[in-house]
Amino acid sequence: MDIIGILLVLISLALLMYSAFKGISVIIMAPVLAVFTFLMESLILGRPMAFSVLTEYFMKGMADYVFSYFLIFLLGAIFGKIMDASGCAMKIATFISEKLGKNLALLAVILSCAVLTYGGVSLFVVAFAAYPIGAELFRKSDIPKRFLPATIAVGAITFTMTALPGSPQIQNAIPMKYFGTDAYAGPILGIVGAVIMLGGGYFWLYFRIKKAKANGEGYGEADESSAKTSESKADVLPNIVVAFLPILAVLAINFIASRYVFPNIDLSYLQDTFGKSPSDVIGNWSLITALILSVILCLATNLKRLKGRVIPCLDEGIVGSFPAIMNTAAVVGYGAVIKHLGAFVTIKDAVTGFSENPLIATAAGSTLLAGITGSASGGLTITLDALGSELIAMGGQMGIGNEVLHRVASLASGGLDSLPHNGAVITLLAVTGMTHKKSYFDICICSVVIPLIATVAAVILGTLGVC
Repeated sequence: MDIIGILLVLISLALLMYSAFKGISVIIMAPVLAVFTFLMESLILGRPMAFSVLTEYFMKGMADYVFSYFLIFLLGAIFGKIMDASGCAMKIATFISEKLGKNLALLAVILSCAVLTYGGVSLFVVAFAAYPIGAELFRKSDIPKRFLPATIAVGAITFTMTALPGSPQIQNAIPMKYFGTDAYAGPILGIVGAVIMLGGGYFWLYFRIKKAKANGEGYGEADESSAKTSESKADVLPNIVVAFLPILAVLAINFIASRYVFPNIDLSYLQDTFGKSPSDVIGNWSLITALILSVILCLATNLKRLKGRVIPCLDEGIVGSFPAIMNTAAVVGYGAVIKHLGAFVTIKDAVTGFSENPLIATAAGSTLLAGITGSASGGLTITLDALGSELIAMGGQMGIGNEVLHRVASLASGGLDSLPHNGAVITLLAVTGMTHKKSYFDICICSVVIPLIATVAAVILGTLGVC
């Protein structure tokens, strides 16, 4: 009777997405639907009732996420606010728009986000840092603001997250553990996937924007505080070196700290004291260090421009970080409950055993489980935990190498993960001030449909022996 449990999961997921579209807070709906689904399965299937699901599953999953990423959200929000208030974001926007021209504002925002994420900056941080840049470029080019979330998504959560060889994002790092590969696995497949996602996303948004402007649609309601800031700082903007310095510092410090600083420090105490290995914390520590130092650098190089505004900027950044992380954490808590349902085992077994072709099985399992959990890294981990060794054996029989499996697994995780209940989507909409109703359709095309097309292309090419 697991079919009943599966139906409950699908109904719960549909209701969560519907409520997100209607603007109902996911912080309310995620625990309600998670507990409802769990208890209904218990009643219908005769399993023991578990009234502790709210505290032991939902809250634990939510709290674990806040524990792991709160500092990154907090520092990312502060960094973005200071970049905006100091005029650095506006200077970068002005510089890019002048160099590329108003007609290439769309590409400028995409590439700005891509540089940050490929440089190792968390996509959540990119949302905070790129928003003021994107908003200014879109306002100057009179591009409807409702397309900004999808534009940031193309640069931050598509090709730089799963496709480009060498990407430091977690979705490219997870397969290394299972396949014994490195971040540059499957370079040709990765580049092909990146071209499809970048090209497809850009041209989709280009024609959508062109049609909207032909219908007389402009930027829309301008952010008054942003407009006032633009006017008041027109004659005191920093030079381009000062403007770019904090962003470059995030990239450089994060790279140096993760590759050369923390790995060369004796962190053996972590296992005995906290039960963790150095690899569990180095990534977060490096990014936190980079953000702290970059915030300090931005403050130090813009003291005159920030005179009297440092404390308000810090306060606004702190306040802004809470809804972003709580929305995301609520969805993670929902996924933690769903993963404990009896039906979830059936779902996992079905999608991971989808085909005898290891690439099809990998792609199906990774993307479907990512959609159910609302997490690319979660779906990817579940799939590889369940089938990693079998996929390697199946690949060996068909002459498909581990590098191909790595790249297909990574690409596939970035498809259905971006459904409406995804934490990154919710955060992106919150940061940009948009809603699902206004902006999700284009996000869906750019970060769900097109990445799925890229995954299909990778599966075909990988089956043909391309690596």
